[in-house]
Amino acid sequence: LEDGLGLHLVERSTRSVLVTPAGHRLLPYARAAVTAMDAVADAAAGSDGPLFGSLRIGVIPTVAPYLLPGLLPALGERFPDLRPRVVEDQTARLLDGLRSGVIDLAIMAVPTDAVGVAATPLYSEPFALLVPADHELAGREGLPLEILVDQPLLMLDEGHCLREQTVELCRRVSAPVLGRGESRAASLTTAVRCVAGGLGVTLVPESAVGPETRDPGIAVARFADPVPGRTIGLVLRSATAGAEAYGEFGRVVAEVAVDQFDAAPV
Repeated sequence: LEDGLGLHLVERSTRSVLVTPAGHRLLPYARAAVTAMDAVADAAAGSDGPLFGSLRIGVIPTVAPYLLPGLLPALGERFPDLRPRVVEDQTARLLDGLRSGVIDLAIMAVPTDAVGVAATPLYSEPFALLVPADHELAGREGLPLEILVDQPLLMLDEGHCLREQTVELCRRVSAPVLGRGESRAASLTTAVRCVAGGLGVTLVPESAVGPETRDPGIAVARFADPVPGRTIGLVLRSATAGAEAYGEFGRVVAEVAVDQFDAAPV
C-alpha cells in the first residue's frame, strides 16, 4: 500500500512498528477493506445463511435490558436454528467489534458516521424525565425542553450514547453541561436509583420507563411536542453478505419494540 500510494504509513525498527499520522488517517479504510474480504470468505463458507447457527449480537446498555426479554424469545420462535450470542457494550467498542469481526451485527442508536458500517433505522422512541416521587414535576405532561435548564440532571458516564444525546438536548436550550450534577452513573439503573434517593432527575428512553418506575420513589414527567427521542437501528459491516436475511432480523426487532413499549417503527 505504501508503494502504491507513495506514502510513508509505518515506521519500522528492529524493536517496534509504529503507524505514522498518514497511516492513522488511512487505518479505518484499511480495516474496512480487510472486513470486506472477510465477508467474502464468510459468504463462501456459510451456505446456510446468516440466521442459522451462532449469531453474535452487540447491544448498547440502554437498549439491552429492555429489548432483550422480548427479543430473544421472538428470535427463537422466528429462527429456530439460530443460536444468539449477546454482547452488551458501549457504542464505540461495539463498532470496533463489528469492524474486526468479533460481533456480527449491532443494535444501537443511529445514525452513525463510523467508517466501514451501514445502519438501518428500525424504531424510534421518545425520552421521558424521571424525577423523585415528591418532585414538583412528578406526573406533569407537556413540559418544555427548557425545563432542563433548572434541573439537577444526572448523566451516564462518558461513552454512553444516551449521555451524548442528553448533552445535545442541553445545548439546544442553552442548559449548562459542564459541572452539572456531582453524581454520575455507569448504568441507567444506577442513575434511576440516584433519582429515587433525591440526588437529581434523569432522562430515559420510553423503553426504560416501565421497568425503571416500579420503585414507588420514582415518578415520570413528559415533554411537549416535538418530544425529544432517539432512533434505534441495526448496524452491519458495509460488506456483510445476506442483507435480505438481516433485514428480516431487523423487522423482528422492530416488531418486539412496537409491541413491548409502543415504539414507532421507522
